[in-house]
Amino acid sequence: METIEQNKSRVLVIDSLQSWEFNLNQASNHNSLIVVHFTASWCMPSVAMIPYFEELASNYPDFLFLSVDVDEVKEVATKNDIKAMPTFLFLKDGAPLEKLVGANPEEIKKRIDGFVQSTHASIA
Repeated sequence: METIEQNKSRVLVIDSLQSWEFNLNQASNHNSLIVVHFTASWCMPSVAMIPYFEELASNYPDFLFLSVDVDEVKEVATKNDIKAMPTFLFLKDGAPLEKLVGANPEEIKKRIDGFVQSTHASIA
């Protein structure tokens, strides 16, 4: 069997309500912004966003990027009122800041850049 060396993903896959809560707590403790991709294996626009989401995670190492399959972790999807895929949720200290529905790579990047700018502005 051949093993392929690949870059370790910076996107954490949430597989339970416990792992969701653990990662939210960790991010709050480190004052990190969280970007969540709510996805489903049967949703082609959602699947198409995975490589782009991985790239964003690599480009923004200060943020926590999470992926939640709505069919595998229904409690998390329900808790966050997720009705369509893909949905991207931006959280700070466990609280939702913004929700973006649909596969729109430019808009996601624009929102992340906006958070980066507001974070730097509040530090300055």
